[in-house]
Amino acid sequence: MKRAKKNYIFTNKKHSLRAIMGTILGVISFVSTMICIYTAYIKAGATEGNIGVAAFLSFVFALIGLILGAVTVRNKDYYMVFPRLSLFLNLSVLLILGFVLRLSMV
Repeated sequence: MKRAKKNYIFTNKKHSLRAIMGTILGVISFVSTMICIYTAYIKAGATEGNIGVAAFLSFVFALIGLILGAVTVRNKDYYMVFPRLSLFLNLSVLLILGFVLRLSMV
């Protein structure tokens, strides 16, 4: 009876701190964007300026997180979980904010 060989793969790959920071910024901006949209919906659009400032800050965080994820996704020495997650979260926040901005212009 043959025993199965255990295959070990040794690699020098590691998780990128930039991509982890981009993912954290993506989560923060996604949650704050959802809170801003929910608050504006509950108040029927009659909100103060602080909701707009929070949405703008989430836009800035998403833009920084997108840049951090894009810089890291091109490097092959890192695992791709956090860079791709960072790109997905931050791009979705930017698309949501762009959609809300487009709706407000109509």
